[in-house]
Amino acid sequence: MTQTPTTLRSAVRVRASELTGRGWLNTGDASLDLASLRGKIVLLDFWTFCCINCLHVIDELRPLEAEYKDVLVTVGVHSPKFEHEADPVALAAAVERYEIHHPILDDPDLGTWQAYTARAWPTLVVLDPEGYIVAHLSGEGHVAGLRSLVEELIAEHESKGTLHRGDGPYVAPPAREGDLRFPGSAIQLPDGGFLVLDTGHHRLVVLGNDAATVERVIGAGGKGHVDGPAEVAQFDEPQGATLLPAEVAAKVGYDVLVADTVNHRLRGVDLASGQVRTVAGNGVQRLLDAENARTAGAWTRAVGSVPLETSLSSPWDVVYSEKAGRAFVAMAGTHQIFGFDPVTGEVTLEAGCGVEGLLDGPAHEAMFAQTSGLALDRAGDVWLADSETSALRVLRLADDGTVAAVETGVGEGLYDFGFRDGDAAQARLQHPLGTAVLPDGSLAIADTYNGAVRRYDPATGVVATLAQGLAEPSEVLVDTSVEGDPVLVVVETNQHQLVRIPLPREVAVVDEGASQSQRPSTTVAPGEHSIAVRFSAPAGQKLDERWGDPTQLKVSASPEELILSGGGTSQGLTRTLVLNPAVPEGVLHISARAASCDGELGQPIPDHAACHLYQQDWGIPVVQGQGGEDRLDLDLRGMN
Repeated sequence: MTQTPTTLRSAVRVRASELTGRGWLNTGDASLDLASLRGKIVLLDFWTFCCINCLHVIDELRPLEAEYKDVLVTVGVHSPKFEHEADPVALAAAVERYEIHHPILDDPDLGTWQAYTARAWPTLVVLDPEGYIVAHLSGEGHVAGLRSLVEELIAEHESKGTLHRGDGPYVAPPAREGDLRFPGSAIQLPDGGFLVLDTGHHRLVVLGNDAATVERVIGAGGKGHVDGPAEVAQFDEPQGATLLPAEVAAKVGYDVLVADTVNHRLRGVDLASGQVRTVAGNGVQRLLDAENARTAGAWTRAVGSVPLETSLSSPWDVVYSEKAGRAFVAMAGTHQIFGFDPVTGEVTLEAGCGVEGLLDGPAHEAMFAQTSGLALDRAGDVWLADSETSALRVLRLADDGTVAAVETGVGEGLYDFGFRDGDAAQARLQHPLGTAVLPDGSLAIADTYNGAVRRYDPATGVVATLAQGLAEPSEVLVDTSVEGDPVLVVVETNQHQLVRIPLPREVAVVDEGASQSQRPSTTVAPGEHSIAVRFSAPAGQKLDERWGDPTQLKVSASPEELILSGGGTSQGLTRTLVLNPAVPEGVLHISARAASCDGELGQPIPDHAACHLYQQDWGIPVVQGQGGEDRLDLDLRGMN
């Protein structure tokens, strides 16, 4: 197949639409418009704070923003997926939590999203100093291409006299004080105290039995990756941790395994000395393995036998399974579940094909969506808070510790959420981040965006509510160290604290309804509809055609009846669908992949060349109507 040129710039300049929304953050209460940004190169980043890919892009852009701070202004356009994300207080907390140092436009009604025809999170749009659109991209990995484009625009507009150097409109908010800052989770220590993942301070904090008194700090604070003593070590937004069994800890020399999320690493911590070491991950964000993901029958558990040379992607939580003899890792960035053996250092793929979604079945076919919190039940099975599908899932382990099957307890799909108790088939959660097994075998769920703790009983299939009115609870623990009945310990992220909540003897039943993510729909003509995805491999890479067409397109719909023909997975990046006129609206789910390897065009791919898989997923709401579009063009970019 023909590879398109590696350029980001659009062939035709289009005048940019005005930036409209509910308000602005990080501007000192000033409102911005295109006129106030004239003379600057403007990068619009359409994001939503639940989205791991959006968080990756925020971190990718930081060096670019620093390098071109006198000419480049990034504007984050927050376009919410979940109902909770439309809350301005929650948005302000997220902007503070993720240390975003550029202006943010609050776009809860998706007006600016629609004006710029965004179809996926994240989407990037570049405006030149005269206010024209010069590039429109989706997905991650565009920094190298953006740097080249910025240099091109600087040269062009300096010569025209239309580039204005100087400070941008960003105004830093006041710094927050306190012992904890947006803690992500916690684990209970053998003495009854707590090790808190103090995510916003990029460190670990040991609290006493009262869940409030700071007894020790591990980590210097501030983003970074440094191994060494407690006062020197650095983390970058650590989110999860697990205690190792004493016999394993004695072998490996550390007690706690930490998911150091933004560093894309696993870290080992010796609680006695406070010493921190890196035990897995090379710091390079992992893409899906090209051969493992795209070749039928090639799925294998093997990932890496040299842990410090193995790439990971936003590990969010870890839990050690004695039944499996290894830790399970929620690899949120690739929507998969990995394994890590602390003794041998072996990194394995335990479940997930890497496509974002909700699909049960065998380990190699299952789909997850930004899995976050993990917990073990009495049988040794692993329960998962699958945040982007607002679901509670479970890995059923075989006797040898491998994943025999993936099942869903609560949850419907990527765009289904709500706050509804009752039978699990109708019950709804909203972006849960944590779970714990209660003494009776039921599951407590940190239902983060509903501000609640929920309970799911696998024996009855019923969901109920244990507590409400919390500020983004991200983890829940069962504390048996107190006198009397066990209590819940909830990590209340947006209140920067741990709180104890008694287990209620009677549970509440809530029904605030079920919802779906609402985004502007594209009107499409009934009947045949063409899909074409353009792909550009980065400079120095070429399409890997050694085993045939290295591209793949997967198309499905919600509801399934929307597509009469043309759905499914096949090679190539074009497809013709036939839409069902009896289904007036729905969502097209499109996933595109392309594999490339290091090498020059026209030359054979060298032996042992590094290969890469690029993937982008879109969920596009459509409404059928006369005069609608009969073709959808999308871009899968390989700029990295």
